[in-house]
Amino acid sequence: MAREDIVETEIPVSQLQIGMHVIRLDRPWENTDFLLQGFILQTEDDVLAVQQQCETVIVEGKVHVASDPFERSPISSRKTSARNGASGAAATSQSSSSIPKRKVTYVNKVDARQEMSAARMSYNEAKATAKSIMSNLRLGRTLEMNQIHQVVNSCVDSVLRNDNALLLLTKIKNKDEYTAEHCINVSILSAAFAKHLGLLEGEIRTVALCGLLHDVGKMRIDDEILNKPGALTPEEFAAMKHHTTFGRDVLAALPRLAHSAVDVAYSHHERMDGKGYPRGLSGHQIPFFAKVVGLVDTYDAITSSRVYDKGRASMEALQIIHRNKGAQFDAELAVEFIRMIGVYPPGSIVEMTNNEVGIVVTTHANSKLKPRVLLVRDAHKQPLATFREVDLLKDTPDSDGQPYKIAREVPDESYGIVMKDFIEQGILSRKAPEVSAPVDDGHGEP
Repeated sequence: MAREDIVETEIPVSQLQIGMHVIRLDRPWENTDFLLQGFILQTEDDVLAVQQQCETVIVEGKVHVASDPFERSPISSRKTSARNGASGAAATSQSSSSIPKRKVTYVNKVDARQEMSAARMSYNEAKATAKSIMSNLRLGRTLEMNQIHQVVNSCVDSVLRNDNALLLLTKIKNKDEYTAEHCINVSILSAAFAKHLGLLEGEIRTVALCGLLHDVGKMRIDDEILNKPGALTPEEFAAMKHHTTFGRDVLAALPRLAHSAVDVAYSHHERMDGKGYPRGLSGHQIPFFAKVVGLVDTYDAITSSRVYDKGRASMEALQIIHRNKGAQFDAELAVEFIRMIGVYPPGSIVEMTNNEVGIVVTTHANSKLKPRVLLVRDAHKQPLATFREVDLLKDTPDSDGQPYKIAREVPDESYGIVMKDFIEQGILSRKAPEVSAPVDDGHGEP
């Protein structure tokens, strides 16, 4: 005769599903944004919130115990629907990981502000190189690989010192320079993601190179299609798809180029469910670096303004990635990328619960919901005479005695805050006074 026992199971957050009953976390509840100690995951947003803040959790579930000790069904969530059945925690955990075992734990070596000057120089050089790559390919010239390796190494060096600085710079979005900015942003984000995954330094440099060169095939696509301000026709989209094959051909002809770069240019639009292009690869058939760059490519494209689409907030891009994990994106990589970016990545413009507005200048690795924020607008959305910095991890009170908290992220240029201006004027590189008393409500610039 069978019985059902209540059990507790520790699972990685990548395996969470709607309906699961989370009873314990891998960190104190007070270090998270959750109000209740123990809850049922009822929506995709609930799942996403846990995945952004934890690595593993304890779920309460049932295991079917038969009179025959060898007849046992897999663990499933206590509240998982019958439709999910045995496809819960245990069943998912049997799938092999696509992420290489963590090899290196990196720590930021310098403060983000100290790194900002070098990061700006690396970013500007990389952007100029990306433009040169596109121009040379348009004219049929060969690529200057020494220069390309030099700028990639410079960016990776900056990421290894402190990735917050260059991640903030990827928030600069110029619609008219989308292609060059996109290539360098994908390179930087790929390097930061590889660092987060704990890959070896040489692998970080390789994936950064792959990111920079992933779209070189687009230079063989007609400008009328590449820069069309509206939706592509089926025929135009079919032509656009050829950029992957063109990219493979361009890079395969270069001597001494890492083969991974060829793989990524050819395969970064493949999907886990086999519905991608150009070859319809699926799952393990897709090269690992192509999975990484394909994921990063999507995130940067969604958050960038282009001739035919307005850029969306980081959180919306992460929600799209989350909804498509396992189908378009590798599920484990998607979860890790969401955890790396966090809800409020560096460069995010955020409105506080007291209506003041600031810019996220750096994040804490283990508490991404409580970054350091430079306050630049008062509650009436007017420029502050003196910009102040608040570390949300310290629960610093505002003028009403309530701890500063972020209410929401707002798009670039909201309330007259243009990220590019703040970066170019060096405002984010300078140390601002800490909020320790009611903020001056006077008005200033910019």
